[in-house]
Amino acid sequence: MSDWQDVREELRAFALGLPESHEDHPWGDTVIKVNKKVFLFLGLEEQTEKWDPTFGVKLLSEAHGHALTVEGARPSGYGLGRAGWVTVPFLSELPETEVLLDWVEESYRAIAPKRAIKRLDEAR
Repeated sequence: MSDWQDVREELRAFALGLPESHEDHPWGDTVIKVNKKVFLFLGLEEQTEKWDPTFGVKLLSEAHGHALTVEGARPSGYGLGRAGWVTVPFLSELPETEVLLDWVEESYRAIAPKRAIKRLDEAR
């Protein structure tokens, strides 16, 4: 994809296509939730002087280490990093979009209720 906003929109659309997911805007940021719990942080829609675009996902497999290899990626703040959350900058050289979508799905599976995961698996 040509720019970070295209990648952001693809992640957003994919996440919203997962069972029981919905968009919310706490703190002015865009997040995607399932069962009232965030599984994808997308931040603000526009880059600002104080904010570079990032996304955050919860990764508990080897994908966690892979995500941290992206330049500028880091364990998420506010104690979330200890629970497997990783913040990844959109402006860095990112892996293929399919890998990013896998990260979003892994984050979803870590947060979603079993009934939603069952619906996802049945749909595939």
